[in-house]
Amino acid sequence: MAGSDKRRHPPIAAGCWCLPIGIGRRRLPLLLLSLLLLLPLLWADVAAKGEDLHACKESEYHYEYTACDSLGSRWRVAVPHTPGLCTGLPDPIKGTECSFSCRAGEFLDMKDQSCKPCAVGTYSLGTGVRFDEWDELPHGFASIATNVEIDYSFTESSENCTMSTWVPRGEYIASNTDECTATLMYAVNLKQSGTVSFEYIYPDSSIVFEFFVQNDQCQPTVEESRWMRTTEKGWEMHSVELSRGNNVLYWRTTAFSVWSKTPKPVLVRNIGITGVAYTSECFPCKAGTYTSKMGSSFCQQCPANSFSTKGSTSCHQCEPMQYSEPGSATCKTRPACTDKDFFYTHTACDTNGETQLMYKWAEPKICSEDLPNAVKLPPSGIKKMCPPCNPGFFKTNSSACEPCPYGSYSNGSGCINCPVGTEPALGFEYKWWNTLPTNMETTVLSGISFEYKGMAGWEVAGDYIYTAAGASDNDFMILTLVVPGFSPTQSVMDDYENKEIARITFVFETICSVNCELYFMVGMNSRTNTPVENWTGSKGKRSYTYIIDKNATMSFTWAFQRTVYHEAGRKYTNDVAKLYSINVTNVIDGVASYCRLCALESSGSSCTSCPLGHYIDKDSGGCYPCASYTYLKVHQPYGKQACIPCGPGTKNNKIHSLCYNDCKFSITSEGRTLKYDFSALSNSTSFLGGPSFTSKGFKYFHHFNISLCGNHGRKTAICTDNVTDIRILNKETEFSKSTSSYVCQSIIIPSDVMGYKTVVSSQPVSLADRFVGVTTESTLDNITSLADLFSAENVGLPDVIFFYRSNDVTQTCNVGRATAIRVRCDPLKSQSSALSVPSKCPEGTCDGCTFHFLWETAEACPLCSVDDYHAIISACVGGIQRTTYVWREPKLCAGGTPLPDQNVSICKTMDFWLKVGISAGTCAAVLLTVMTCYFWKKNQKLEYKYSKLVMNASAKDSELPAADSCAIMEGEDAEDDLIFTSKNSFFGKIKAFTSKRTSDGFDSVPLKTSSGTTDMDL
Repeated sequence: MAGSDKRRHPPIAAGCWCLPIGIGRRRLPLLLLSLLLLLPLLWADVAAKGEDLHACKESEYHYEYTACDSLGSRWRVAVPHTPGLCTGLPDPIKGTECSFSCRAGEFLDMKDQSCKPCAVGTYSLGTGVRFDEWDELPHGFASIATNVEIDYSFTESSENCTMSTWVPRGEYIASNTDECTATLMYAVNLKQSGTVSFEYIYPDSSIVFEFFVQNDQCQPTVEESRWMRTTEKGWEMHSVELSRGNNVLYWRTTAFSVWSKTPKPVLVRNIGITGVAYTSECFPCKAGTYTSKMGSSFCQQCPANSFSTKGSTSCHQCEPMQYSEPGSATCKTRPACTDKDFFYTHTACDTNGETQLMYKWAEPKICSEDLPNAVKLPPSGIKKMCPPCNPGFFKTNSSACEPCPYGSYSNGSGCINCPVGTEPALGFEYKWWNTLPTNMETTVLSGISFEYKGMAGWEVAGDYIYTAAGASDNDFMILTLVVPGFSPTQSVMDDYENKEIARITFVFETICSVNCELYFMVGMNSRTNTPVENWTGSKGKRSYTYIIDKNATMSFTWAFQRTVYHEAGRKYTNDVAKLYSINVTNVIDGVASYCRLCALESSGSSCTSCPLGHYIDKDSGGCYPCASYTYLKVHQPYGKQACIPCGPGTKNNKIHSLCYNDCKFSITSEGRTLKYDFSALSNSTSFLGGPSFTSKGFKYFHHFNISLCGNHGRKTAICTDNVTDIRILNKETEFSKSTSSYVCQSIIIPSDVMGYKTVVSSQPVSLADRFVGVTTESTLDNITSLADLFSAENVGLPDVIFFYRSNDVTQTCNVGRATAIRVRCDPLKSQSSALSVPSKCPEGTCDGCTFHFLWETAEACPLCSVDDYHAIISACVGGIQRTTYVWREPKLCAGGTPLPDQNVSICKTMDFWLKVGISAGTCAAVLLTVMTCYFWKKNQKLEYKYSKLVMNASAKDSELPAADSCAIMEGEDAEDDLIFTSKNSFFGKIKAFTSKRTSDGFDSVPLKTSSGTTDMDL
């Protein structure tokens, strides 16, 4: 059914236009009242004119059915094409039942109300309609564009979305590719249950594509099947059951790719609807198709080099100097052949080991060799020696290449048994391209109809394989390699964190004059291929490696498109992509190009696996454990050098497969040792950056998941892609694409923006697959965490920085992405932590390769020690003294040594000690007085004895008598006083004593006589 037809269609619903309550209903009674008042006037006018009207002819009216009543019956009435042109219409008669319908290939003749077969050149679906022409939007369809952003601050965003609608493109209709929401709608009224089916291509998960149906109450039906799945192999069919009554069909798309690359649009074609009550006429075959049988339900496509017009019963051949593609409505003039219309390839090797260079016209051949200046096909058959077989294969007597048996290897010439102590390294290594390997296939995907063509897209050329000339410059040249599975070593299988099962490495080159594009895609277990990397424009000879982390049947696909624009002829055939070599490791049932060392059993004759964490000694073939704080290169565990030292602040796990941080860290700073415990930060933590907006105001967020440390090195941060799995709300599904790492990023669109029941998560990316180390230095392993990206550090307490690297290598990040997380002590954030990105780089990265984060929390403070507090001693009050311990300010520690409790001790108050002091002073004064008196008395006694001696001395020869005794004799009074002649002072007496010395050297002592009258000197 042509999209531009103006024919009568089955009655369609007015649509499920849900307007605010009360707007239309309040006006309905007034409208009916106005019509009732105007009816008498209208009938009077018709009666006046009826006298001059002629009787209606059959060509001036058609039949229609009235609406079905409650009993399921209806009436057939005649309706003039132009009201008021004629009179005498046939009377209404009772019509068929509302559920009546014709079979496919038939139509309902309304004149006699019976089913009749369609004529040749026409078709019908019986109870349905089909839309397969999209030169313009078919009658009954509506396409609208809206902005999903609810933030009305972007006033111009809705204006930008006015052109973001579904666009008809001849064979199909294409969706928008921007952040607006484009909705394609069609309303239909079904008299019986039916179905809607359509073909679609949905190649890019950066677009949310949903199809749903609403009933009379504007309620969606079959909610869980509305989310469409991405497609891989061309067009796929989707069908949904419809209920009786009004149905409004919605195809809705919203793109949300925030990267520079524009997503590929969703394509829809061949929309068919069944369940309508009747089809009153058959539809002519569209141009490019035909049917030669009566009662056809479909039309056949015209083959290549033929054409047909609308409603044709056969196809017409093009003139010899013209050509056409299958399903064409016209023929085109053949251009002159050029060197872009042929390609070269090689034949298989013959028994002499020779191959022939063959030139072939590109299919389909659309050029002419008979025109002036046309290029002729170069002669073929030039022989040359065959290239050697690929490594792991040997050449048979018939010059065919066969795989070497297990336990041997080859460089492409002959098989050699592996020496003792070695084992074959199984895989596939393709570097000679005389024939396409058996596990590879090639085809062409049309860039116009997106259908696969039975032609080769890649051709062998000896030392490389290259893209052939397609039917059009915008065709996709497809090459696929299928690997049944992998057989890694036991140590690799037991390593649950390092998921490198195998790897594929290929060397390629692109030569382009326009913006050609080469895609590399990976599929698993026959599921949809996922684009991994793409290269635009000319790229010199280079290598690319992809890590395989799941043991499953894998498909690797290379797709090359010369240009996205479709133009007649082949203009860019010389734009090619070349693959020089492909190397896949650890392949099940693979072949070996070399033998690697292995650990020997005790018998020394056969290989065995080393225990986890052990390397193989190259000389003895024995297994030896790696030292502590090292990890082992499991894919090359040969020699002691295979044990690689861990980075600072990390240690190895039990099997030496990786290094991780156990959330413990210590450092010596300013003469003291700081110890950290980040165990509270070990759980996976989510962080949502600030809102970002595209040029059209579409709001999205960068969502980060961080697994900082601990967990024995397990990667617990998970980011998912649920675009095609939103149907399973809040549930995990095996079809979801997810990434597990230490740090990952995804794009989040809130549910309030898209209007869904859950948030949309897309484009997960791993930012940290390997722990590099923990340090306070700003640079580690060529990763630099610039301090000026964030606010200043705490004085005297440096930030602790965690460094990571990812395995994903991109064109921008040729050594992979890196992540640096600054963990900063903030005692005020004890109950919550704050993750932030640099204000200069709101997306977390300034160069697209190194991501920076700041994590401020009290859990990042070092453990407290005795150096972090001091004692305050109170005064003695009431005989009690208190010692209180307080933290030094600012407090920059947490946990660790707790603050000691307050210490209470007994003490003496100041009044008590004052009393003691006074008492002691008094006692000392009394004691001093007593001693003074005692020594004064003692001195008096000595003076008395001396005077007594002097008085008793003989004065004959002026000599003193000998002292009889110095002691007090019996009868002497110890209290006898010396009587001095004068009352001199103590110092005066001393002076007198010293001055009264005789000439002979003796002292002169004045004595008083017994009479007491005269003095005499001695």
